[in-house]
Amino acid sequence: MLFKTANVAQIARFDEIIDVRSPAEYAEDHIPGAISCPVFSDAERARVGTLYKQVSPFEARKVGAAIVARNIAHHLDTVLHDRPKNWKPLVYCWRGGQRSGAMTTILAQIGWGAQQLEGGYKAYRRDVLERLAVLPAAFRFTVVCGPTGSGKSRFLAALAAAGRQVLDLEGLARHRGSVLGKLPDAPQPAQKGFDSLLLAELQRLDPARPVYIESESKKIGNVALPDALFAAMHAADCLLVDVPLAERVRFLQEDYAFYLADPESLVRQLGFLKGLYPNEVLAGWFELARAGRFAELVEQLLSRHYDPLYWRSMTRSYPALAAAPTLALPSLAPAALAEAAAALPA
Repeated sequence: MLFKTANVAQIARFDEIIDVRSPAEYAEDHIPGAISCPVFSDAERARVGTLYKQVSPFEARKVGAAIVARNIAHHLDTVLHDRPKNWKPLVYCWRGGQRSGAMTTILAQIGWGAQQLEGGYKAYRRDVLERLAVLPAAFRFTVVCGPTGSGKSRFLAALAAAGRQVLDLEGLARHRGSVLGKLPDAPQPAQKGFDSLLLAELQRLDPARPVYIESESKKIGNVALPDALFAAMHAADCLLVDVPLAERVRFLQEDYAFYLADPESLVRQLGFLKGLYPNEVLAGWFELARAGRFAELVEQLLSRHYDPLYWRSMTRSYPALAAAPTLALPSLAPAALAEAAAALPA
């Protein structure tokens, strides 16, 4: 072996982390901060894999070596061309095999302090899951509760701006956690990617200080919370945000303005409620959306769907809610949220 190796616990010692897996693998998840320098494109990886299975391992390695050499040369000429002599990168692939080995060998031969990650991404992923199984128990969470339209996410942002510790799960998941929660032009991360983002956020928090977090279900859109975090949230103290219905209706029209600008997309999303309500009820909601009668639609959705669903879930999942203090917020204007946030413990 012409290079040294490092383990997952040593990642922070390196100047830069290089992910040599294919772009699709990188997009699904990667070590936070890692740059993508693939030695195979997605198509090239598929081609070499097919050769390995259908022709021979020798033929696959021969073709693969030529591809890898060309791609590494390209990265040296472009992304990596300005790295200094004392640069110390960590290189990884799927499991610490030939892809990262090839890149590490060449970088080390140039004279850089390159090392290969032992076990590759698989070792990193195993470490993420192990940490997520224990780390949430170290924190003292305060769960911000309140029915849909109570401005919980904006209140978390106000808390963060006021210097409070916040774990914004919906922000990490890029989803608002309901049938209308999908964000425009912001696809959700894959589960693995969400886990990596979540661990990075948890690691930056101070266990000696409270952490404010929004009440969530087990799943936020297509991603699921780790069992340990879900259990810690359910055992935590709660803070109930109380906002008048009229203000919630106003706020939701503001917060979901992209649906108001495209009523048919709203109708499509409401279609996912089929089977939960009679067809005539759904048809009435579709008509309100298409007619632009959004305030009426929102009030009906809150009273018939969101509020009953929320309170059933909350009373079952958060036993501390019954004794939770109530924070009355007559307005969800930024100044009102900032004032309320500044009054809470840091």
